[in-house]
Amino acid sequence: MRAVTSTSNPVLSNNFWSNIPGYETMSYEGTMQKIGVLFGITILTALVTVSIGTSGDLGLMMLLTSIGGICGFITVIAMVLIRPKNPAPGAVMYALFEGMFVGGFSFVLESGYSGIVLQAGLGTVCIIGVMYFLWSTKIIKATPAFQAAIISLTMAIAALYAISFLLSMFTSFGVPFLHSSGPIGILVTLFILGVASFNLILDFHFIERGISNNSPKTGEWWAAFGLLVTVIWVYIEMLRLLSKIRNQ
Repeated sequence: MRAVTSTSNPVLSNNFWSNIPGYETMSYEGTMQKIGVLFGITILTALVTVSIGTSGDLGLMMLLTSIGGICGFITVIAMVLIRPKNPAPGAVMYALFEGMFVGGFSFVLESGYSGIVLQAGLGTVCIIGVMYFLWSTKIIKATPAFQAAIISLTMAIAALYAISFLLSMFTSFGVPFLHSSGPIGILVTLFILGVASFNLILDFHFIERGISNNSPKTGEWWAAFGLLVTVIWVYIEMLRLLSKIRNQ
């Protein structure tokens, strides 16, 4: 069984496939099923969180949103560092936590900017479609140099958000322009959204290489997990961008 030697998702690392045990091989149908399961869990959990908010229990909703955001981040880190033999439980947990976070975050922004959730959702779908078209037609190829550049930028942005979170927790300072609604703040968010969007190219490449190289069946869960991480990131950045624009 050949291993995919190139990194195709910032959640993953070099020689990733060689560490995945199993005898059944990855398939397109199986990957799509896992993607459907994780996205379905995320959407259902988000709707439950929103329903709690609409019922008037804003305190509980905000608690779930905070728990979801923090635990979702911890789950990603744990998945990357531990690299479990069976990634399904971790992927499902991430979907549950992120559904709580996305639902609460969307509810708060929708309360302040009517219609923004629909706009962000449509924008996210359009980005996925465009990136898939660019990848499938080979207009953009996931070359090693492209992968290295996007992954490096992704790690830098993750570090920037981590620094911003720590500063907000323990000081009165913040990262300049990251959360501001001025022209520079909008450009910063637009750039981050662009990096998040290009991660979709890496996800599609990861799935294609995994299937074509007869990679282990557990790779379907890793592929679905990686794609969910990227799509949620794109959606959140789209919400942030639209909210900044509407603040003008």
